[in-house]
Amino acid sequence: MRLHLHLLSDSTGETLENIAKAALAQYDDVETLRHFWPMVRSEAHLERILQEIAQNPGLVLYTLVNPEIRRTLESRCRAMGLPAIAPLDPVNHALSNLLGQEAKARPGRQHTLDAAYFARVDAIQFTIAHDDGLLAEDWEEADILLAGVSRSSKTPTSIYLANRGYKTANIPIVVESPPPAELFGLKHPLIVGLTTSADRLIQIRRNRLLSLNQATETSYVEQDAVTREVAFARRMFADNGWPVIDVTRRSIEETAAAIIQLCNERTLEKGAQ
Repeated sequence: MRLHLHLLSDSTGETLENIAKAALAQYDDVETLRHFWPMVRSEAHLERILQEIAQNPGLVLYTLVNPEIRRTLESRCRAMGLPAIAPLDPVNHALSNLLGQEAKARPGRQHTLDAAYFARVDAIQFTIAHDDGLLAEDWEEADILLAGVSRSSKTPTSIYLANRGYKTANIPIVVESPPPAELFGLKHPLIVGLTTSADRLIQIRRNRLLSLNQATETSYVEQDAVTREVAFARRMFADNGWPVIDVTRRSIEETAAAIIQLCNERTLEKGAQ
């Protein structure tokens, strides 16, 4: 089945994209042709989009706060017999009823350059600078430190956490090269061990070597060596009492969500003391 999906937003459209992605993930065998229209803030812009919608009819999702633009979009879609849905409307209606006030109707207000925004930028800069074991002397400033063998998704998970506002450092666990002593004396950061199955790790590493046009017959992908490497890391995690997350069947987003949950639990425990 082929579906034309039109996404109209008066801001960046990130929220709408995520909603559409989450909904479409529940359906199989659908070829989705996405038409993405961000920063829709004038009737003239909307008119050009409506011409495109008429040529490629399908589902229309929108997050528009301007009442005139909304009414124009809704009436024209009705005339074309197309569904037009504002997925945030039920949430806004519920909030208005509970809070006793109307929404401000300002496009892109969630992207305000406030303290939280700049804290996130700071977290991203910190995380990039402390990738792959760099600048161990700064690790105490981190919120999270990820440890794991090579290709256990430490870097992408760190970047994802940084985008959520967590200063994240990471360090590779290498049998032949013990980590610096600073790792074992940290107080502030939550240290999390990432592990995966040896078979999955070998597959990922082989693909990495192939992409670099390097030989694939090395100890880096040898079954016994990789198994020992994974076991060595697991022993280190257990000996130090660090929480462990198996990333074998987890996406980056799922791994990060589990880590954030660990952070929240740690904060609650500290608050209860």
